[in-house]
Amino acid sequence: MANGEAFLEEMQEGLSEVLRPYQQRLNRRQRMADFVRQCIRCAGRNDFFQLDELLRSRMADDVEAETGLKTCKELLDQLRGYADEQVELYRIQFIKDLKAQAKEAELPMEIDFPRFTVLKGIEGSVDFTVRKTVINNKTLKSVDPRRIITAVRRVKQQLYDRPYDPQAFIDGLYQVYADILKKEQEKPGKTVPMQQFYLEYVISLQSRSFFQDMDKGKFRGYSLDQFAVDLWRYFQARTGGTSDGYALQIRSGRSRALWLIDSDGERRQITTIAFQK
Repeated sequence: MANGEAFLEEMQEGLSEVLRPYQQRLNRRQRMADFVRQCIRCAGRNDFFQLDELLRSRMADDVEAETGLKTCKELLDQLRGYADEQVELYRIQFIKDLKAQAKEAELPMEIDFPRFTVLKGIEGSVDFTVRKTVINNKTLKSVDPRRIITAVRRVKQQLYDRPYDPQAFIDGLYQVYADILKKEQEKPGKTVPMQQFYLEYVISLQSRSFFQDMDKGKFRGYSLDQFAVDLWRYFQARTGGTSDGYALQIRSGRSRALWLIDSDGERRQITTIAFQK
């Protein structure tokens, strides 16, 4: 019985090895077929944005190089030319449509093409030449207004649609600042490098369970964009400082600086932070 089981197990492994490359080729062909079907659907509804993105992808190159799909190349080239022409012509309509999409999403967008802003701390730029939009340093491979607004809304949710208490925020900053001074045996008023402070502040946001098991799934992220927006919202709230009567001071510069938003709402390179009575 044991020999029979070992034989059958060996046969299963052997057949699996034979099947694996065949299945991989089959899966690859299926992905190509799905790609061509997607192009057909986009052409059917004249979705030249999606068509342009598809035909600039690596999969398009793979399909054109596939022996069984060589006749697609001429057709895809014609579609590529059409989509490219339509996107280029769309530049004239783009700003109007982007504004309309922003208004519908209730986003206060200001456009100075190719750049745009939505609230403090949300900035983007559009590059029609390479068909991409950059929003807060993250690239969206599209110039479709619908996709741009969807991405902007996602950023807004991350930065603004969170519980926020300006008094608790500034008190939390001061506590981290005080802890740093205590370690360095310094008194309030001493400046602390902003990069060092940002690191210590992010650490202060972590839960006890994170320090017991520093698994990345337990880490509470706090991006620089979030920090910049929270700082701006604190300035806007005009709470008058910490609960203990300490006033925040930040200084701009270039050495070991972080890009934050100052009390005037301007992006600046902030080098140090301090609190004084």
